[in-house]
Amino acid sequence: MQEVLLSVHLKRGSWDPSRPIGPWLAAITRNKLIDALRRRGRRVDIPIEDVAETLAALDAGETEQDLGDASRLLDRLKDPQRDIVRSISLEGREVRETAARLNMTEGAVRVALHRALKNLAALYRSTVE
Repeated sequence: MQEVLLSVHLKRGSWDPSRPIGPWLAAITRNKLIDALRRRGRRVDIPIEDVAETLAALDAGETEQDLGDASRLLDRLKDPQRDIVRSISLEGREVRETAARLNMTEGAVRVALHRALKNLAALYRSTVE
C-alpha cells in the first residue's frame, strides 16, 4: 500500500484531470502488484503445519470404491502403458529401472508415461461426464 501511495505521489503529474481517476489509480496499483510478485518470484512457501490436517483428511477420505475406480481405469490402458504407470506412479520405481525391466529406452518410457497419463485423464473425464 505504501508503495502504491508513493507511486501515486510521484506520478501525480501524469494524471489528466479531465479523465476519471479510477482507471489511473488501478493501473498504478496493478503495476505495483506485478512488481511485488516478480520480486517474490514463482516460489511459494507454505509451512506443512498449515496443511497437515487437510492432507490427513484427504488420505482418510480415500475409499475402496475410489481405489477400484482407479484400478478399472488403469486396466483400460494398453499393456506397456499400464505397466509403466504402475511401475513409476504407483510403485515409485525409477524411469531407468522401468526402462531396463521393459527393454525400452528411458526416453521411450517417459513418452509412454506421458501418453498414458493423458489417456487416463481422458478416460476419467469420460466417466465423470
